[in-house]
Amino acid sequence: MSVERPGKAWVRPVRLWCGLTLFGYLITHFSNHALGLVSLATLEAGRIWFLALWRNPVAETALFGSLLVHWLLGLWLIYRRRTLRMPAWEATQILFGLAIPPLLAYHLAGTRLANAMYGTTDLYTRLILNMLQDPWVNARTSSLFLIAWIHGCIGIHFWLRVRPWYPRVFPIVLTSFVLLPVLAALGVGEAAREVSALARDPGFAKQLLAETRSPVGAQRAELVGIRDLVFWTTWALLGLTLAARVVRDSVLRRTQVRIRYFDGSEVQIPAGWSVLDASRHAGIPHASVCGGRGRCSTCRIRVAGDPSLLPEPAPLERRVLERIGAPPNVRLACQLRPTTDLFVTPLLPPNAQVQAAHAVMSSRSGGHERDIAVLFADLRGFTRLAEHKLPYDVVFILNRYFEAVGSAVALAGGMANQYTGDGVMALFGIESEPQTACRQALIAAGGMVNRVNELGRVLSGELESPFRIGIGIHTGRVVVGEMGYGETRYLTAVGDSVNTASRLEGATKEYDCELVVSEKVFARAGIDPADYPRAELTLRNREATLRVVLVNDAEQLAERIAALSSRTPGPDDSSSGSIPATKASPPLHA
Repeated sequence: MSVERPGKAWVRPVRLWCGLTLFGYLITHFSNHALGLVSLATLEAGRIWFLALWRNPVAETALFGSLLVHWLLGLWLIYRRRTLRMPAWEATQILFGLAIPPLLAYHLAGTRLANAMYGTTDLYTRLILNMLQDPWVNARTSSLFLIAWIHGCIGIHFWLRVRPWYPRVFPIVLTSFVLLPVLAALGVGEAAREVSALARDPGFAKQLLAETRSPVGAQRAELVGIRDLVFWTTWALLGLTLAARVVRDSVLRRTQVRIRYFDGSEVQIPAGWSVLDASRHAGIPHASVCGGRGRCSTCRIRVAGDPSLLPEPAPLERRVLERIGAPPNVRLACQLRPTTDLFVTPLLPPNAQVQAAHAVMSSRSGGHERDIAVLFADLRGFTRLAEHKLPYDVVFILNRYFEAVGSAVALAGGMANQYTGDGVMALFGIESEPQTACRQALIAAGGMVNRVNELGRVLSGELESPFRIGIGIHTGRVVVGEMGYGETRYLTAVGDSVNTASRLEGATKEYDCELVVSEKVFARAGIDPADYPRAELTLRNREATLRVVLVNDAEQLAERIAALSSRTPGPDDSSSGSIPATKASPPLHA
């Protein structure tokens, strides 16, 4: 749905508050109807309190003012829409909203207008008797209240669903949405049984009409004339709104803007349309949890090119973008009305749920380059072990293994973000400096070895040989961001440094050691590698060889780094806790 330009930002808030006023009226009206479950007398007694609440000058002005403003602003928003293609729930809400005024004209003529013009007392007994005598009156009145209630419930639900707390209270809200009209209908039904019994008296109806001063003759004809005037005026205003749309579209089509999507789709739209309008008009699936009202961020897109060339975001859009921490090239599709050709990429899948509206799009998830440390670990010989185990045992052992290595990574300050088979990938430095990240990765490696060894001792009765783990660590510049599809998006990293760390993990098999680390990691961690054996690796797709450090005791190295980190660095730090050197293996060609 198109959303207002900066000068019209007040339209939706005003219409929302008017709608809430009308919904409050419906709640009290239905609650009054439910009193009929007690008795007809209780229903009439509740009517006195209901009228005291709503027929005083202040409340009645607010009520009818809200009704008029809500309806007129609804027509304005229909005019403002660039396309009539929309989700089913939104179409239902609009159609039901359009049906309310014509139906309401009949109800108002027989109640409030009759009371104001001729002093008619609109008792529930009189109204129910009229419904019993004329099935069309019953159908119109029942349809009016049901349509108005559904229209309001849809509006309330899609207004609140983007609030983080709403899922917790949704069962209560849904129960109220269903239970209140059901109780109201049952209350009116029970009251109708009493009225039907009273109506068996031949003189009851005539006496009731006289006591309530029901309009007759010319009075009734005048009310019918006013009713018909309101009825046809509502449809005339709707017709004028639709005609104005046709005139406006014919003028806007003179200036065309082209929207190109990442999948190759291309849409020509008139100037003034939003990107979400373009997607809906062309039938391109595009997420929009709030229906394009600018309340969520699920329709957000990344725009190629210079962000300064785009129209400035209106206050409504700016607030949402600031809340999610969006970079300058990310905009809301429902708010961005391009004036030039654009190339856009929707950032969420078309089936994105409301949870995506709560997600914060910081630099962590938006995609950026960063120097981090990457760790890969693999459990040696697990494939052979799994061949002789039941599936349940395999899953149990793997989960215990992932718990051991994942907790070691988390304790060191890293993030284990991929578990593949018996392999683990962990990232360090997402929110810290590269020097700290490298130390954290080395400490995590020692913790992983320690916990895997302990796990092997606990499961010794289930294993043919002790657990062994191989770990590779490298540092460098990678692209970090949320990747994946749908609900399986997660923070990860891609780049040459990731591939290198994976190959270093594989090199632990050739060198028969626990840990293979690039010299760059040691340098950034502030550790002198002179006490450790070293080698040069030739890796695929790399022209230069990579100098690496071979560690046979990752736990001792972790203890050394922890000791260095716990005191002020000194001249002897490079040699403290050193590991005896061993002869390096020959270069490995990976």
